[in-house]
Amino acid sequence: MARRESEFNADDKHPMQATSADIILRQQLEYSISRYFYQGCDRTLQNLLSHCRWYMTTHASAMTLVIECPDQVTNWRILQKIVPMASLLYSIVSSAKIRVCPPEANAVPFEMRVDELSVYRDWA
Repeated sequence: MARRESEFNADDKHPMQATSADIILRQQLEYSISRYFYQGCDRTLQNLLSHCRWYMTTHASAMTLVIECPDQVTNWRILQKIVPMASLLYSIVSSAKIRVCPPEANAVPFEMRVDELSVYRDWA
C-alpha cells in the first residue's frame, strides 16, 4: 500500500527553507575547510591562490572550491596545479569539486570532481 504524503511525521521531512542556524553552520564548515585546505598547500600554491579570489561553497549540495582567476597566466598556472590541489582537497572532503573560473565573463569554467583524480594523474 502506498503512503500518502500526509502520513509522514512532520519531523521526518527535510525543511523547506534553511534556518539562520543552518546558514551559520554552513558558513563555519566552509570556513574551516578553506582554512585546512590553505594550510595544507605549499608556499608556491598559497602564493598562487593569493592572486585569485577563491572560496569554498556548499551550494548545490556539493562542497566546491571555486577559484576565480584575474588573468589568463594565473588561470593557466592554477590549472597546472589542479592535481595537487585536488589530492589535498580529497584528503579533507572526498566528494568535493574544484571549479576554476577564467577571467573572461563568458568563458566556460573548468570543473572536476576530486574523486576523478586518477583521470588527471598524467597532468601532474
